[in-house]
Amino acid sequence: MAHPLIWPGKHSFYAIGNTTAFSVTMDLSPEEPARILLLGCGDPRHILYTVFTENPNSERLLDFTCCDIDPAILARNVLLFTLIADGHPEAEVWNIFYHLKLDEKSHAILEDQCKKLIDLAETAQNWRESSYGGTLKMSTDYTLSEIRRHWELYVAMPDLPRERRNAINEEFVAMWRNNSNNGYRSAAPLSLGPVMFEGLLLISDSLQHYWKTGTTFRDGKNIAAATILNPTFVYSRAGEGCSLDYVTDPLTPFHLAPVFAGAKPNPTILEVVKGVKAQFSDWCSSYRKALSSPSPPIVRLFLGEATAVCHAIRVFANSGALNPGIPVAQWKAQLVQFSQWEYVDSPTPAPTDFNVIHTSNLEDHIGLLNILIPATPLLSPTPSSVLYTESLCLLGADSTKEFIEHLHGDITVMGLILGVCPVDYLSGFTTRRNTQESLVYVQTSKGSSKGNKSKEKSKEKMEDTRASQFQQLVTWKAPTSCDPIASQLPVPRPSYDPYQMSTFLYNIYQSLYATEPAMNFSSNTQYTREAFVLFLKIIKDRLQPTDDEWRTTVEGFNKLLLSPSSRMNMPAMHYQDLHGHLVRYGLYRNLGFATKPRKIGPFASWNTIPDLIRIVLVVPRGALSVLESSKPEEVGTPPLQCDITGVKLFHLFTSVHAAFGRAIIFGAPTNPQVRFEEDLKGWKGQSSLVVSFTAPSYLLTESEPYQNLTVNFLVCDTPAACGMLVKKFGIELRIFGAKLMDSSLVHILPESPLPTRRKTPGQPSPLQVPQPNILTQVGKADRAVLQLDEDCEEVSTLAIRISVTDEKSLQFFSSEGSKVVPELEQISACVIRVKLGERIQDLAYPFPVMGSQHRVRLARKSRYIEVLVPTSRSFALDGMKLNPYPVIRNGSTVSPWSVHRVPVSMMPAVNLNAKGLDRWLNPHIGSMISEWERSTRRKHKHDALMYVKDTIHSIMVEASGNGLPRRLFRLVDEQTRNSDTFIFISDVRFDLASHTVVCDGYVLPLTKASLLSVETQFAKLVTQGNLASIPVFDGEMQSWKQLLPSFVERCRTTWTHGPNCEYLAQGRIPLTEDMDENPLCSCGRGKDVEGMKKVDLWKPFAPYVTRIAISPLFPGSYLETVGRSSEPRKCSVCRGKGNPSLKACSVCKKTLD
Repeated sequence: MAHPLIWPGKHSFYAIGNTTAFSVTMDLSPEEPARILLLGCGDPRHILYTVFTENPNSERLLDFTCCDIDPAILARNVLLFTLIADGHPEAEVWNIFYHLKLDEKSHAILEDQCKKLIDLAETAQNWRESSYGGTLKMSTDYTLSEIRRHWELYVAMPDLPRERRNAINEEFVAMWRNNSNNGYRSAAPLSLGPVMFEGLLLISDSLQHYWKTGTTFRDGKNIAAATILNPTFVYSRAGEGCSLDYVTDPLTPFHLAPVFAGAKPNPTILEVVKGVKAQFSDWCSSYRKALSSPSPPIVRLFLGEATAVCHAIRVFANSGALNPGIPVAQWKAQLVQFSQWEYVDSPTPAPTDFNVIHTSNLEDHIGLLNILIPATPLLSPTPSSVLYTESLCLLGADSTKEFIEHLHGDITVMGLILGVCPVDYLSGFTTRRNTQESLVYVQTSKGSSKGNKSKEKSKEKMEDTRASQFQQLVTWKAPTSCDPIASQLPVPRPSYDPYQMSTFLYNIYQSLYATEPAMNFSSNTQYTREAFVLFLKIIKDRLQPTDDEWRTTVEGFNKLLLSPSSRMNMPAMHYQDLHGHLVRYGLYRNLGFATKPRKIGPFASWNTIPDLIRIVLVVPRGALSVLESSKPEEVGTPPLQCDITGVKLFHLFTSVHAAFGRAIIFGAPTNPQVRFEEDLKGWKGQSSLVVSFTAPSYLLTESEPYQNLTVNFLVCDTPAACGMLVKKFGIELRIFGAKLMDSSLVHILPESPLPTRRKTPGQPSPLQVPQPNILTQVGKADRAVLQLDEDCEEVSTLAIRISVTDEKSLQFFSSEGSKVVPELEQISACVIRVKLGERIQDLAYPFPVMGSQHRVRLARKSRYIEVLVPTSRSFALDGMKLNPYPVIRNGSTVSPWSVHRVPVSMMPAVNLNAKGLDRWLNPHIGSMISEWERSTRRKHKHDALMYVKDTIHSIMVEASGNGLPRRLFRLVDEQTRNSDTFIFISDVRFDLASHTVVCDGYVLPLTKASLLSVETQFAKLVTQGNLASIPVFDGEMQSWKQLLPSFVERCRTTWTHGPNCEYLAQGRIPLTEDMDENPLCSCGRGKDVEGMKKVDLWKPFAPYVTRIAISPLFPGSYLETVGRSSEPRKCSVCRGKGNPSLKACSVCKKTLD
């Protein structure tokens, strides 16, 4: 397990999503089939909203694999989908899914539906053959059985003894009292988007009413009729009772901005609920209609912990093993067992790679690396593939610092290793707004309301309700996918210097574990040593070093790990745990494994002794009583681990698996085995807890007499655990221990090898599309070499060597006395063109680079040219600054890379006549200017992106202005006074899912030919159209030529790029960046132009315009200070941080980093 075994404490049941719904296909082109993996899927808001935003005439396949650790989540989701499919009234469906208390009619529908589903789910085959089996599929039989068990619980609840029902009711009442006393903390403020400040008070009242009445009703009659506790909120992974998270709020999944920005300035709670129910009804209607379409959405249910599911899918994809030997979750003995039908025999098998992966906010629970490591190998190698991570960051925290800390390494280096990088890190902007909560936090924190009791009370309520978090959604894509040329090529993954990589890995290891002895009081480590080994495995699998390179890398890391300074910071008791997993994953065998264990003690009867063994410890239930009987606040949620101790020996093992039940020994003494019988009652039962872990076999016989050894189950010694639990368990924090040779409590088994790989991943295959004009005329180019800086923390350069083999090039380059120097030109974000006389070689780097900062090494006798370039990122030179808004080909279609797609026609219009519009809209639009850009402006420096933002700001403010808005704009080049781009704005609309607004408009690129067609009407438009002229500055017009194709592509839904598309014919997007030339293809010209026909002066231009969606370009929430601090941090010899500070060596000058 990559994440430690955690004492569970109080389970939080997220029956209702705690973030707003968004479309998970917003980064895919409308034609591309979507294979979507939802990790920690929660309620089905994202699925329903994604289906809702699809073009009703779309025939692409939506295939969702929905993974969650809580069977109750999946049981509720399937119940909801089937209720919608059966056409039940949305009012009753709403009650069943969102109300804590039900009226008799709603409860009867729930009960009847569950009975129906129970019958259909008696066997997996029965379910597949049912009316639901074609669109609701079960990835494992275990998933179906657990979902069915919950439906049975729902049906049985009314027949429970009165005492149990009263106890359940009392738990919900206690939860309401607790929320009432401690203040209601809703996640719904996130759903307000840009109008957050307008709705905080009302949301607080709504949440209080919901928990008090158990409904969203406002009339007394309906409230009084809702007397039956909804059983779908009673049962969860925690068992029976109230485990709901305190932020549970039916408003949170929906988009509240249109309600609070409507014509009526102060909506009532009834109006808010009415608006939310209307959204729910629209989602249900769209899903129901989609089920009868030629390509109905497929929803696959997969019960399991997210990282376990990812690892299992990868093992199956590589080996074909339907039973990869991976437990579905901690505290469970059930192993993942893929459905033979769904994954092998079906005509449409379940996908094992995905072009969309969404990870909810699992990052907050198990750590960012524990998400990226198992998820990224499942991403399809297409340019449009995308992974979303989400974090609900605490306000007041430094997000620029936190992101790097959570990644535990430099973003560029990690991007090269993992193969994904945050989009806004490269482009310098995002079209999704996620920091409006911080603005509200600041506003509600300012000032005082003394002297006015009403204001004081309102301010207190607002401070209770305000967003204490902000939602940071990060979009990850392959770094070469931003490049129109490199994205179409099988760009080789980089090689590296093994010595530098070993130091980089040691830095990562330090970041992960060096703070363990001194973690702050409330923190727990999120990573076991197995997590680090899995990180090493991804390096080896992706970068594919030679055997010698890999051995040098691991041995160099090992040397640093065993150095005296390292032992001071990170005691060596985890060393055997680390190296055991290195062997288990086939990565490295240290010298200790060369010592073969003797056939004595536990191995006396074994035929062969493998390198690794699994130790099973049976912990009597009574040993847990101290923890179980303590108050949750006294115990917390500490990590649990095992150790092997002797007189001298002490080794910790953190990858521990645990489940309740019985371990039954079987098999011959020469090859002992254990069968586990799980107690399905779990925490509610009385069975022992069976824990197990892997360890090197030689530890048991070669370190000291095996009779001295004890196996222990203990609490990890975090400061929190020490402060709370030392009195209960003693200084060692030992829960239970037994002698190694106590066969009644300790079982030692040979560890089975992990499933072998069936196929070896090579370099990504080139797409089956016309290849870009890549030239290789000089010779053979090696793959790029990753060179790190002196600290081995950041990228210094990427170097590609060309072995000059072409005869003409050799004559030109290596002839006696030749002094010819190659000419270099950067032609795209990742591609450098080398010119040697008339011969040309294009070098594709695995990351955007700064070509203007290149260095060249020439070896005429050795006949090679080496080009070294620094990597680029936001605010840096070159790279994506050459085109921050690329449109990338993916097969036969195209999609914008740094701008998300929007269903413009389905987005509600902003009421520009609403009172208070200026309170939220102007600050929202203005927030796109970053601190870096403000500084740039103060210094009178030029930056094209900054200029583009200024122009977008002008367009949006004018288009939404008070009085009569101006809707017609022309971009005027400041130097030439020439204008070749006219923009018509039809509406300003809410981009609800991205918490922002867009201008729904049309662009008219003027050329001499097009102007002749509308010359008379054009003169009239200019003189009578209330035209606003916006000056564009140095280099900005070129940026607009690049940006317009993205703004066009993002709202394309009803038309496609045909075989005669100019983009395809010319092999470039945009077609041109020159003035008086059209950058757009003709495929979308005159399509979806209903908005043009509403204005008489605009009508003649409808056949010549193309629809666009203009939105603010916001700064990334973590980008402003993402670079490393200039303060010295580590010694270059021992990698220590200094005490209290570092000093430079007077001789080598390098000890101080």
